[in-house]
Amino acid sequence: MVVHGHNEGMKAARLLMVLSSISPLFILWAIRGIKLIPDICFLPFCALMVIVPNGFLWLRIRTARKLRETREIVVGTAEDHREHLLVYLFSMLLPFYATDLGVWRDLAATVAALGFIIFLFWHLNLHYMNLLFAVFGYRVFTIYPAADGNPLSGRTSQVLITRRVAVLPGERLVAYRLSDTVYFEGDA
Repeated sequence: MVVHGHNEGMKAARLLMVLSSISPLFILWAIRGIKLIPDICFLPFCALMVIVPNGFLWLRIRTARKLRETREIVVGTAEDHREHLLVYLFSMLLPFYATDLGVWRDLAATVAALGFIIFLFWHLNLHYMNLLFAVFGYRVFTIYPAADGNPLSGRTSQVLITRRVAVLPGERLVAYRLSDTVYFEGDA
């Protein structure tokens, strides 16, 4: 949830995080191959689309830890978003994997659709959707600030990536900042 007038910063970081979230698609495409593009060109491209964005994500987490880019988050309410990962998998990865890319027009349509999805993930701040977080045992929670009478609090939510199984109202968490609204609690 972004309040009107709030401009999410770190645009390049968010874009690379979105690309890391769709990197499993490139793994599937590399395994399957595309008739139109020789493997000698296509496989390095797929490897690049997996390694660079995920390398950036790892580097962003490492840099935030090294620079101690932390913020205390006071929990008003928290919502677990495990079901978002399933929606992400079925709505994006499976349809693209099943697409037959035997002619240039099909490939162009698939690339355009992928561009639309990347834009939506980036624009709607869904850059925290990443299969790797689930693989390594992390959960994603949307944290809504406590209503404390402060006119500025409670206006924006944050996304917390953590190994906790629950986040309780009133908890005070210290997490590393990955973007303006996404925080990573690596030591929970």
